[in-house]
Amino acid sequence: MRVLVYGAGVLGSYLAHVLVQGGNDVTMLARGRRVDELQNDGLVIRHYFQLRTTVDKVNVISELQPEDIFDLIFVVMKYPDFQAVLPALAANHSRHVVIAGNNASPAEMLSYLEGNSPVEKKVAFAFQNSAGWRENGRIISVRAPKVQMAVGGLGEELSWRSVIDQAFVKTKYKLTYYKDMDEWLKSHMIMILPLNLITPASGGNLRQAAGNKKLLNQVIDAIDEGHRVLESLGYTVTPASQSQLARDKRKLLYIGLKVILATPPGRILLSDKAVSAEEMSALHHAFNELKQRANISTPNWDKLASYASYLQI
Repeated sequence: MRVLVYGAGVLGSYLAHVLVQGGNDVTMLARGRRVDELQNDGLVIRHYFQLRTTVDKVNVISELQPEDIFDLIFVVMKYPDFQAVLPALAANHSRHVVIAGNNASPAEMLSYLEGNSPVEKKVAFAFQNSAGWRENGRIISVRAPKVQMAVGGLGEELSWRSVIDQAFVKTKYKLTYYKDMDEWLKSHMIMILPLNLITPASGGNLRQAAGNKKLLNQVIDAIDEGHRVLESLGYTVTPASQSQLARDKRKLLYIGLKVILATPPGRILLSDKAVSAEEMSALHHAFNELKQRANISTPNWDKLASYASYLQI
């Protein structure tokens, strides 16, 4: 398949690697210095836990033209960056698009693409379960042996999922389809925002935070408050096991947080090195709008947020 990965950051780079290994004809859209890195050195990924480095050759473009036709486009970037790429996506004549990443407004994006494209667009939303950071022209990828992607439409089954499946048929990669990715993405937002507030709440000392019982319980309470906001607005927390962790299996979640904070990769992934303050701020803004609609008090969430300077602007 002819596939475009629009975005050459941590998640987009790993996705491109998987698709190349699966035999697809992969093009990456990159900007600035990243274009030179990919053209001169290839797609270099250091797989942190696997203790190996891979180098893949990919096609590279810096702009998406209307006549650049791909069988499938994955848009993989930070939430605040999606808005800027929607006009180019809408003008492009490719028909199948997957928008992957944290996303608080998928319905608005879908409406824009459907209303402004010269061809019928089939749009899905997704999130890839991997992480990492950029370092010296390469990607450090932190992942499990088999990476998963949650993917689906907005309230209906994807009639064209076979197109997505085809891109991964020769890969070690798990696709899990959900009927309503809006609920999944909002639920994911509720989980990650309090976790990423541990760093400012602990003054950046994540090793010390692992032993701070009060702070960790406050994080769990904040997650539960976020779930209650969603539920009061009619959303179903997805997957259901997420809300059970914060309510019925608090001890398990507490132990999980301690383990994350006790390990070097866990601390890195919650640090400023791997977390975008701009993205977290945009997601917090989206959550605050939900909270205002729900008119529900979230004292633990608010206390954690008060430590983050990027939320005080």
